[in-house]
Amino acid sequence: MKQVFLICAHKDIDQLNSLVEALRDPDFIVYVHLDRKSALDPAALHPSAIRVAPRIDVRWGGFSQVQATLVSLRQILREQPDFDKVIFLSAQDYPLLPNELLKRELMRLQAHELLETAPIRPDGWNVGFRYQFFHREGGGKLERLACGLANRMLRLTGQRRRMPDGFAPHGGASWWALSRDCLLEALRLADSHPRLLRFMRTVQCPDEMLFQTLVMHSRFAVRVLSDNFRYVQWPEQGARNPKVLDAADFERIRASNAHFCRKLDSQASAGLLPRLRQWKESRAAA
Repeated sequence: MKQVFLICAHKDIDQLNSLVEALRDPDFIVYVHLDRKSALDPAALHPSAIRVAPRIDVRWGGFSQVQATLVSLRQILREQPDFDKVIFLSAQDYPLLPNELLKRELMRLQAHELLETAPIRPDGWNVGFRYQFFHREGGGKLERLACGLANRMLRLTGQRRRMPDGFAPHGGASWWALSRDCLLEALRLADSHPRLLRFMRTVQCPDEMLFQTLVMHSRFAVRVLSDNFRYVQWPEQGARNPKVLDAADFERIRASNAHFCRKLDSQASAGLLPRLRQWKESRAAA
């Protein structure tokens, strides 16, 4: 069965095209969303990739990340009537399995939605502040002032915002693999609950919350396997972004059960990439 890969990219056309080339396969369909503000030349994109339109100006931590994903998914669902899953990737991801092995793994997991998720609460993922207070993406001075005043009132009164329409907040990594039917249901829920989408416009990092919340509110919750099969290394001292992987990470990557690793940089990961390619080729030959 066909698999669809959705790649969000904002820099380094050569690295992006290398990822598209690695996924080139008769059973794989690759879509690419190019950040509108980036310097990436659409004409230089790998010819086998399908471009998402319109392009969204994506800002880290804001609703524009969700908007870009929703625009991409609506195009995919409109243009691709039959596929198993959409695998959501960053252009800084690298596939650790040769395509034939990746196909077998995805078929083995066909009955599952691969979505890292946890309830957002003190005894779960304790990041309730992300939605309990207002967050602004851009806006003018008056809008930022109004946001700050609203948050001050919430703190002074001890009140906290709640998700609308009875949705229970869930969250996890932005990167997932969800079936066509699950995505159709998630978008149906989003469309039928416009208050939730409006709420998400004032949430911090809604890309790490919206799809988890929608899926866990749906009949597909029972299919969720809370594993996105990505190798990610977070700095020990804590950071809002994962570590850029280098050659020192190779053995840990090889010991994982991941389908992809992230994040890589063509320069900082220059010592790692050849080892990953060699290992991947050896797995194809095995």
